[in-house]
Amino acid sequence: MGKPYVVYMLECSDGTLYTGITCDLKRRLRQHAQGRASKYTRTRRPVTVRYVETGGDRSWALRREWEIKQLTREQKWRLIRTHGPLADRLEEL
Repeated sequence: MGKPYVVYMLECSDGTLYTGITCDLKRRLRQHAQGRASKYTRTRRPVTVRYVETGGDRSWALRREWEIKQLTREQKWRLIRTHGPLADRLEEL
C-alpha cells in the first residue's frame, strides 16, 4: 500500500484559498512554491499552507476535496481555525 493521500488548503497572496490533494505533500508544496503545481497558484504566489487533512486512498481524497470545495469561504476559514495547530500535522507528514 502506498502513502496515504492528503487534502490541503493554501492561502494565496491575493487572499484566496486553493484546495488540492497529493500523496507527497512536501513535493507538492515545493511545486507550488516554484510555480509548477497549478495554473491557479502560479500567478498567486507566495502561498501559505493553512489546512492539512490526511486520510486514506485517492478516492477518499477526491471526495473530501470536493466536499471542501463546496464550502463557502467563511466555512473554509472556520474549518481551518477549528482543525488545531497546523505545525503539528506538518511534522507528521
